Amino acid sequence: MTHAAAVPTSNARPADCLVIAGLVPMSTVDWPDHLTATIFTQGCPWNCFYCHNRDLIDTRTPGAVAWQEVRDLLGRRRGLLDGVVFTGGEALRQDCLADAAREVKDMGFQVGLHTAGMYPRRLRDLVEDGLVDWVGLDVKALPEHYAQVVGRPNAAQKVWDSLEVLLASGTDMEVRTTAVPGDVTADDAVEVARRVHEAGARVYALQQARGRGTSGTFPVAAPGWDAQCERMAADIEAMGWERFTYRPA
Repeated sequence: MTHAAAVPTSNARPADCLVIAGLVPMSTVDWPDHLTATIFTQGCPWNCFYCHNRDLIDTRTPGAVAWQEVRDLLGRRRGLLDGVVFTGGEALRQDCLADAAREVKDMGFQVGLHTAGMYPRRLRDLVEDGLVDWVGLDVKALPEHYAQVVGRPNAAQKVWDSLEVLLASGTDMEVRTTAVPGDVTADDAVEVARRVHEAGARVYALQQARGRGTSGTFPVAAPGWDAQCERMAADIEAMGWERFTYRPA
């Protein structure tokens, strides 16, 4: 991830206000089957205990990369990159995400988005304006357990509303659930997948939580954990997806 001081200019454009924590110039893992540049936006209103980007949660932290650096990179990478992925943090938190996505599209690249689904109206606006081509949507737990996972009340309905937005629009997407040993995220994973499948989603990923970048206050491994995850993955895959991916830690 590259870091450079974000320096405002007198001829700033709307996308220049995007607060960027980091930029990966080339990634093969952030959008399945796509080669992308990945932009890590700063700030997230939720506080998931297993977040592996904890440094990106604080909304008061200033940007470390100027949007002009992204422009320059894309200007050099035409014909080499398929698109740009906006992740975080929570990219939808920032009003000028749409301006940044529009610039990316105007330069001839596709736009991918990782989101926790907390801003369904902003997601709908992006989709309706044709500014996003693919979305990776986190569905973390069953509705009754969401608050204890994300640290905020009234979260679950927003996520399921975001899922409905994507399904109604036909936007390409992957729904993913991250499981932590001994936690409701693991207890809920198979049922979450079943409900997502019943809702109409056809691409799903089960992910093991990773320790790097987290608070380090919870276990990412336990006796028999790998075998438990493999059983969960088998149960989820058996539901019949167009594409299912299991991502071990």
